[in-house]
Amino acid sequence: MAYRILTINPGSTSTKIGAFNDSTEIWSKNLSHCASEISRFTSVNDQYLYRLEKIREELQRNETGLNEFDAFVARGGLLKPIMGGTYTINESMLADLQGARYGTHASNLGAVLAKSLAMEADKPAFIVDPVVVDELMPIARITGRPEIKKRSIFHALNQKAIARRLAKNVNSHYEDLNLIVAHLGGGISVGCHNKGNVIEVNNALNGEGPFSPERSGTVQAEQFAELIFSLKLDKEMVSKLIAGRGGLVAYLETNDARAVEKRIAAGDCQAKLVYDAMIYQVARFIAAAAVSVCGCVDYIAITGGMAYSQYITEKLTKYVSFVAPVMIFPGEDELKALAEGALRVLLGEEECREYV
Repeated sequence: MAYRILTINPGSTSTKIGAFNDSTEIWSKNLSHCASEISRFTSVNDQYLYRLEKIREELQRNETGLNEFDAFVARGGLLKPIMGGTYTINESMLADLQGARYGTHASNLGAVLAKSLAMEADKPAFIVDPVVVDELMPIARITGRPEIKKRSIFHALNQKAIARRLAKNVNSHYEDLNLIVAHLGGGISVGCHNKGNVIEVNNALNGEGPFSPERSGTVQAEQFAELIFSLKLDKEMVSKLIAGRGGLVAYLETNDARAVEKRIAAGDCQAKLVYDAMIYQVARFIAAAAVSVCGCVDYIAITGGMAYSQYITEKLTKYVSFVAPVMIFPGEDELKALAEGALRVLLGEEECREYV
């Protein structure tokens, strides 16, 4: 008999929910929240009851009761660095998320919403592989400045899910393979997965790695410092240059890869140069990630929204196929990844972790 699982993924202007039988989607819905509605709230925490009511309304529209679910699972928010896996939502986790101890983000609401619904149904509630998953090997944490330690922030949920999917496709186990997974979205992360642990990955949010549609990636430090001083930028503006106004946005005034490819097809040489440079940087980081396992890479996985682009995947494959065979997994099906994480625990395939 299949397990019925409700998945919840809050974003800044939406809450995505889905109902699954095991890992098979029954229905899903992207609940959009218009800016005027969100602006009524002074903090992310204040949106809790509003988003909870939207979820309840959607469940009613689908004639689905809470008691029909065996488990509730949400995207994890900004927590302290933790190992990858599925975690039960406990009081320590809720306290850190509601108190924004490690930062404020809409995803912090995920665990709060899931726990509330789960308590009403008297069923378990989980999170799976939040962005703060930290499995870096000690040598990867050294940055060159003792005041600055490398932070592990990346697309852990999708990277781990795709790594497991790839392993299944080749009749193996995630814990038996060395993989490089490149997630290509608004931000880009390239992780080296060594027998189930992401031992090396770029900080995809705070300014490391390839530049992306919205993020600057690694830039030359002294030139960047000179830019900050010359423009007299405050912290908020610096953050926007790094994430939000970097990459394709800075060069081409768009974060839409499809729009850039249309410009290239129309003969825009500058668009082609910048776009090809982004692909080249991704390839460089993929090749560099192989160093973490001394070149012993079984497969490379290309995933994320931009993996739908044949232009990108063909060029990347040409660059990095010398490292290992390349497999393409377009998209970032986070709701399915959440369901898969909960299901592994429900089936006893994976031990549920405790956040302490």
